[in-house]
Amino acid sequence: MERTTCCVVGGGPAGMVLGLLLARAGVEVTVLEKHGDFLRDFRGDTVHPSTLALLEDLGLSELFAALPQRHVQTVRLPIGPGGDLVTVGDIGALSGPYNYVAMVPQWDLLNLLADEAAREPSFRLRMNTEATSFLREGGRITGVRYRERTPDGATGELRATLTVACDGRGSLARALPELGLRAFPCPMDAWWFRLPRRESDPRGVVGNAGDRFVTAMIDRGDYWQCAVLIRKGTDEERRAAGLDRFLAEFAQATPWIADREPGLTSWDEVKLLDVRLERLRRWHRPGLLCIGDAAHAMSPVFGIGINLAVEDAVAAARHLVGPLREGTVGLHDVRAVQRRRWPTTAATQALQRIAHARVIEPLLSGRSPVGKDVRALRLADLVTRAPWLKRAPAYFLAYGAMRERPPAVSLRRPD
Repeated sequence: MERTTCCVVGGGPAGMVLGLLLARAGVEVTVLEKHGDFLRDFRGDTVHPSTLALLEDLGLSELFAALPQRHVQTVRLPIGPGGDLVTVGDIGALSGPYNYVAMVPQWDLLNLLADEAAREPSFRLRMNTEATSFLREGGRITGVRYRERTPDGATGELRATLTVACDGRGSLARALPELGLRAFPCPMDAWWFRLPRRESDPRGVVGNAGDRFVTAMIDRGDYWQCAVLIRKGTDEERRAAGLDRFLAEFAQATPWIADREPGLTSWDEVKLLDVRLERLRRWHRPGLLCIGDAAHAMSPVFGIGINLAVEDAVAAARHLVGPLREGTVGLHDVRAVQRRRWPTTAATQALQRIAHARVIEPLLSGRSPVGKDVRALRLADLVTRAPWLKRAPAYFLAYGAMRERPPAVSLRRPD
């Protein structure tokens, strides 16, 4: 029988941060990751000031700074095809060393965290290991059954004092009816693909609106990681219209990229993301806690999903280190994590729903935001220009409704 103190299901940002923080505190922790590596493209790559400050607290800021990255200071939304972009958050207005968003491939961040966690004797990362179901005893989750994604497909059971679901929107925990999954209307899906980048191109994140689509292009140095928001359920119809037509429409919305050879040769290079906006009414039950996308799937609007997941992990570590070390984790301990993180989650999703209804849905329907919607966006733009006002929305985007601090016992710096 295999056993650990904390079983973390999923080796994404939330799972790896939680595993590192717990291991540094001397808690025995095992992270199960179903893939063999972290090298998956088109994942959230925005690292906000909250996560940058955490990396500094953990003594990892120099290692992170050595990773290839671009810095972005403003968050903007379009108000019409070819129209102006309005600023809804100017993180550059904040004081301190981290007044920007770092654009870093997620696999680089995860590898950094995994390497650091591997230095702790109480940490174990099991790649190619997929949790397939929960173990239960007397109404309590007591661990997971797993299957190794290797040629022999070995199976087993891992028992744990606490199981933390960090396995994203497809989490095992979401099938538990007592957790109560709530879904909000979401007007869009997203296409992800790459285009070549020239040194003379703009830097950072570039966005605009086309004919019934919205673009966001992330500067990766030698290529653009591109996202195109399309109206939900129209993927098949748009693909049937032909790749050449889409490329022409994309070039019309992004004129400075039109003078080069097409970077796409097949629809196979365009990946579809089913965008969802959801959250569990209850993130816990005895022996189980859900954090990150497992607890709340976020829209890509504002690019804040990774950082909410990381802050969930920080809050969870702070609340659970003591009980896990003492072997006394109770329902009130996991409930406290949800109470702490709920305000930021609900507030962020409320803002995303407003952006969906007032900006994204009109653009994807072929019309511009009008009347009070445009006035509200322009007011937000003016607010971000006022010296004493622009820090409020910037702080929210940077740190959320409440800034999370890691447990002091986890702040040991690398040797």
